[in-house]
Amino acid sequence: MALIVQKYGGTSMGSPERIKNVARRVAKFRAQGHQVVVAVSAMSGETNRLIALTKEVAANPDPRELDVVISTGEQVTIGLLCMALHDIGLKARSYTGGQVRILTDDAHTKARILNIDEAPIRRDLDDGKVVVVAGFQGVDEHGNITTLGRGGSDTTGVALAAALKADECQIYTDVDGVYTTDPRIVPEARKLDTITFEEMLEMASLGSKVLQIRAVEFAGKYKVKLRVLSSFQEEGEGTLITVEEDKNMEQPVISGIAFNRDEAKLTVLGVPDKPGIAYQILGPVADANIDVDMIIQNVSNDGTTDFSFTVGRGDLDKAVKVLEGVKAHIGARSVASDKTMCKVSIVGVGMRSHPGVASKMFRTLAEEGINIQMISTSEIKISVAIEEKYLELAVRVLHKAFGLEQGL
Repeated sequence: MALIVQKYGGTSMGSPERIKNVARRVAKFRAQGHQVVVAVSAMSGETNRLIALTKEVAANPDPRELDVVISTGEQVTIGLLCMALHDIGLKARSYTGGQVRILTDDAHTKARILNIDEAPIRRDLDDGKVVVVAGFQGVDEHGNITTLGRGGSDTTGVALAAALKADECQIYTDVDGVYTTDPRIVPEARKLDTITFEEMLEMASLGSKVLQIRAVEFAGKYKVKLRVLSSFQEEGEGTLITVEEDKNMEQPVISGIAFNRDEAKLTVLGVPDKPGIAYQILGPVADANIDVDMIIQNVSNDGTTDFSFTVGRGDLDKAVKVLEGVKAHIGARSVASDKTMCKVSIVGVGMRSHPGVASKMFRTLAEEGINIQMISTSEIKISVAIEEKYLELAVRVLHKAFGLEQGL
């Protein structure tokens, strides 16, 4: 008998029939003798609808009140799934994030999990119940409802698996695993049987939408066995995310290509070239809770330089406002922005032992006339910022150049 945590996304819970399908899938695992905990998202589109409704009612809703409203979507689905489980003869118990005491910080709409009280769940499992937990939500130390941000139900599922020391955490979604890249752009993309946590963490951070990055961080930190599966296919092993690469096999140089359309570039022009200037620019940006990605500082010219970095497009207007305030303080000339950017990245642990990967990537893009505007690297990835109009071309030619359609 194993303890399994399953997470079902909004698409999986998108209709009464789909909820019944989830219940039947859970019943199969219970019939095999396994204990099952299920984390669920709101029905597909429900969270966005509630956010839009809240913003329509209030021009600037309090984040605490917004959390209360948008958390109701998951509260509906936990009740519906429990009803479906009861209908097929299974005992089930539902919990909201507050009831199961998923303790978070107080960063409303972007909260982080601090602790989980797993004792009530264990009692219900020992009593033969299926435990259904609302994903995406928790409670702060003052008892206020919090939400974890987009994709937060993945994080809930993995965090529950870590707290319960589950044998496996299964993430059910609308794809049957992790692919070398998006099959909608490259039809020849392959499903990966395995991928390392390190590679998956890079893929998630670089724009792959299969798993939320914080979920991968949790799984890697607590060594949670993590598997991505399709909620619409009865068979299939999905993709297993492992702690380390298989040492018994020749590792491919590149495992996948990720991309992100949601990029914008900001440039502070005429910045005094002196120690501490990067902090004076990025400190206020960080204080505004804006994530910064790629950073470039040009060579000094006459004592001044240009400082560029990228942010998510949704944060662009806020970042520009922050920088306009910084500009006068540091004596910069002006602030420029560009919404036409995207990021394309190659990822693979095999890069550690194969030289020439960067030159191959740059040559491939150059042969297609694609200009690279910014570059960032880590031990197992190379990312470039390019014009968004070249995104699909870049992904296709890189996928072919590194032979990802062929596998080992």
